[in-house]
Amino acid sequence: MLRIPHGRTFRAGTGRARHRRTAATLLASAVSVCLVAASAPAVPLGIGDRLFPYLGNPGYDVLSYDIALDYPGRNDRPLRAVTTIDARLTADLDRINLDFAHGTVHSVEVDGGPAGFTGAGEDLVITPADDLDEGERARITVRHTSVPAAAEDREGGWVRTADGLVMANQADAAHLVFPCNDHPSDKAVFTFRITAPDGHTVVANGLPAGADRTRGSTTWTYKTLHPMATELAQVSIGRSTVLHRTGPHGLPLRDVVPTAHRAELEPWLAKTPAQISWMEERVGRYPFETYGLLLADASTGFALETQTLSLFERDLFTDPALPAWYVESIMVHELAHQWFGGSVSPRTWSDLWLNEGHATWYEALYAQERGGRSLDERMKAAYEASDGWRAAGGPPAAPKPPEPGRKTGIFRPNVYSGAALVLYALREEIGRAAFERLERDWATRHRNGTAATSDFVRLASHVAGRDLTGFLHPWLYGATTPPMPGRPEWKSATRATTPARRPLPPAHRPGGSRE
Repeated sequence: MLRIPHGRTFRAGTGRARHRRTAATLLASAVSVCLVAASAPAVPLGIGDRLFPYLGNPGYDVLSYDIALDYPGRNDRPLRAVTTIDARLTADLDRINLDFAHGTVHSVEVDGGPAGFTGAGEDLVITPADDLDEGERARITVRHTSVPAAAEDREGGWVRTADGLVMANQADAAHLVFPCNDHPSDKAVFTFRITAPDGHTVVANGLPAGADRTRGSTTWTYKTLHPMATELAQVSIGRSTVLHRTGPHGLPLRDVVPTAHRAELEPWLAKTPAQISWMEERVGRYPFETYGLLLADASTGFALETQTLSLFERDLFTDPALPAWYVESIMVHELAHQWFGGSVSPRTWSDLWLNEGHATWYEALYAQERGGRSLDERMKAAYEASDGWRAAGGPPAAPKPPEPGRKTGIFRPNVYSGAALVLYALREEIGRAAFERLERDWATRHRNGTAATSDFVRLASHVAGRDLTGFLHPWLYGATTPPMPGRPEWKSATRATTPARRPLPPAHRPGGSRE
């Protein structure tokens, strides 16, 4: 994700009784459900993520989601929804916890039979008629509503546009839209079945798999061919036009734009094939089945790398005050995320620097090559600000937890330009050839999977032919910024400054990454 100011200015998803776990704190429930009797109180769980301890759930691995949504024709009314989850049990369970915090649950089935359910914090706790055994597969079907109104004291989920809806689920907001195991470590394939009245167009992650028209409405189906984290799910519903073109190697591209603005947006969209080729030269073949831009008629203040269909504000491309190199570098930032964050997802949210640092790195390289913006100057400015960023937000690989109610607060400068600075230091230390080989090997080795900071350090050491732990650990975890290899004259300022991510005209200078 990238905060992008423009004009204003643009700143660039339990065990059996003998093993049952307890939670330290109960969160306020936002799920309207029918209460059922249980042998012990239902509690919110989590997989123990350092930044989001209650996010995700233990005991199962989601294999697939099938999400059916019925849009009523207005974006201020709840959508009727059915979410079906196929999962493999990794432990014996007498209850199943799902993340779900913003809707009404009408019924739940497990393997075709009715199941009890209740809410606990931001969890939907399901009690099947029979216990589930490790190694089994289970199908969980939840009939519920999906509410486009903003959740109280929460960010993300559905975003209302001028003519419909889009999703923005990063970092932990997919469960404001549909029940799920809402942590990037549990990726799955997705099927979307979206019904909307005539006159609306629906596009979602992946490739189209049919459009069934009935009197007055159409059900659009999309399927992903590669596993996806819940935070990267995307559904666009609106009075939009879909533009098709072909990318490298015959890759099908599709862009979703407000129909009234199609002509003025086309020159920007036509740049995508060359941008994909530029990225492929550096990190290898594009990892998914399609790509495109979703230009929302909404004011969001960010761009988001939803898998195969990156979300942008339309105004980014229509504000005449924004330099072309700046707009294109933001496009490349979200494109780079398809490799870094999409195909290779973070194992924990503390590994976020691997996503945003790499996307910022390729954004900066592109700005240098196509916009004449010096990478060295940008990294020197980042170095000067780095100690301040670390003090305010923690080191790149150990960011401070977000403030209550501001979970997107993890998107601070330390994981954007601060993390890109780590990559710059690594390139200076091991040389350009070894660094470029590392980048390609990283994207290939962990494709369609998850990876952690320790994996990156291990692979970097392997490629360099020597143990880099002692070099990288201070850069990733230190309270202060280490000396820059080959740049003894670089000095860190004593306090934080605005991130030097995009040198813009004064009226459009960023105030920082997402904070």
